[in-house]
Amino acid sequence: MFAYFGIISFVWMVVGVTLAGIKYTGYSHSKQFCSELGAIGSPTQKLSPLINNYPLGLFFCLFGLHILQIEQASILLTLIGSLIIIHGIGTWVAGYFPMDADPYTQNPSRACQIHSWAGMFMLLSLLLAPLLSIFTNDFSMGFRLFSATCLFFAIYFTVTLKKAYEQKTNPGLHQRLSYAAQLIWLAGLSANLVYSG
Repeated sequence: MFAYFGIISFVWMVVGVTLAGIKYTGYSHSKQFCSELGAIGSPTQKLSPLINNYPLGLFFCLFGLHILQIEQASILLTLIGSLIIIHGIGTWVAGYFPMDADPYTQNPSRACQIHSWAGMFMLLSLLLAPLLSIFTNDFSMGFRLFSATCLFFAIYFTVTLKKAYEQKTNPGLHQRLSYAAQLIWLAGLSANLVYSG
């Protein structure tokens, strides 16, 4: 059952962010970050973490725990499971500590600083996990190539996100594309484990 949570997480994220966006009048998925749905003072501040961060954090942690329980797993596969759990914990923390309403504020609140650090751990965990999967013999060459492709797009759109943020154009779009690449990899890993199991 827990092996399916990588796939479930991807679908849940798409549905949850879409529903929260509907409840936020004037919200722009291309110009605004996902975290702005739960930002301080936003109309969906309480709703967004309830339908996104908290259940998703649980799904990530359960999926990571499933990987840790795989018999005769390599050290790299164990690290991958641990990184997915870290991603889940980061998702919880980012939901509990909201970002400031203005993502360009020069004086972020303590909650926003914690949120940003949690986001950094979330990003790094799902960059390192697919990177490690490229080098482990636990997976087929096809899945390792899939991992490399997802990693490339995740990094590429993270770079374009930085530029879009600096230019104040459409950082929300680039954030979604970067995170989509990471969650597609997670869904692919889930499918791989279900099929091989």
